[in-house]
Amino acid sequence: MTDALGIREAAERSDAVLDRIGSAAVVDREVLETILTAVLARGHVLLEDVPGTGKTVTARVLAEALGLEFARIQFTPDLLPSDITGSNVYNEQEGRFEFAEGPVFTNVVLADEINRAPPKTQAALLETMEERQVSVDGETHQLPDPFVVVATQNPIEQEGTFRLPEAQRDRFSVKTSIGYNDVEDEMELLARRADRRTLAPSVDPAADAATVRAMRETAEDVRVDEDVRRYIVHLARATRDDDRAAVGVSPRGIQRTFEAARARAVLSGREYVTPDDVKRIAEPAMAHRIVLTTDAGVEGVDAREIVRDAMDAVDVPGVAPEMDEPPSEESPTGGDGNFHRPVDGDGNDDAESAAGPGETDSEEDLF
Repeated sequence: MTDALGIREAAERSDAVLDRIGSAAVVDREVLETILTAVLARGHVLLEDVPGTGKTVTARVLAEALGLEFARIQFTPDLLPSDITGSNVYNEQEGRFEFAEGPVFTNVVLADEINRAPPKTQAALLETMEERQVSVDGETHQLPDPFVVVATQNPIEQEGTFRLPEAQRDRFSVKTSIGYNDVEDEMELLARRADRRTLAPSVDPAADAATVRAMRETAEDVRVDEDVRRYIVHLARATRDDDRAAVGVSPRGIQRTFEAARARAVLSGREYVTPDDVKRIAEPAMAHRIVLTTDAGVEGVDAREIVRDAMDAVDVPGVAPEMDEPPSEESPTGGDGNFHRPVDGDGNDDAESAAGPGETDSEEDLF
């Protein structure tokens, strides 16, 4: 079993990974944190965005920054399940069938335009995403650890596409969107392109597979107060009670939100989850699991509105951290339970807060 990293080291590694990705992909820090949160929560990511916003680059440099193997599968109407998982191939020299691994046998799989493949092919990912294994002709083959699927789909173009089934969408830990950059970010995009000779940017690894496994173990050790657990459950139940939702957040969705909140705490350098962690991950972790009623769909209701309304309706618990032992100089957290980043001679943070640009840790994170 892999040993967990200390909370300080896990937070520092997370910052380093995010910085590496951000050096190659001009993407909002909050989006990158959401993606990394899913990775640390042992989950998968659904990126829904128009073409050209950097989905493929983001997935590739994510793998590079984590020191993981990467493969891209272009989903098309004629793609077969065996094109994803692999198949048994007859070896004439040996006189027997041998299993030829498909592209899914890697650490980070980019399922590009997943909604362009028929449902049977989409279903080939179901077992791999949930069970981390592939079954072919009655034989089971384990996938590498860690294993992450980053799937993309275009929300605008509907011709020649197959709607992603609810069962498949529910298997993604988070769904997020990169969106268009602002003017300054697009100027930065051009400046970076002018400074390199290659079409696609790349980054050096800030971690490796063993480190990712250890960071995941760190997330497993994060404490979640019973009131915070109840808060997650009540948010999910509020989506089910909403008249605009035919189907609300599932029990699986509750578990994935719980796991994502723990991973979010790791990024913030905390050994416990606050309601703020749940709030920040609730929309990407819950909204894609909600099935709208016919009337709500016609009216153009966004499932994220239902999650926001649930957060407005459900009382937020007041949670103060309980330290297992008094903090020491070697402890990764101080008396407030927060990760304390190094400061320079002027008393400023040396690294940008993992919470995102312009945001800092405060007492509000604790209550």
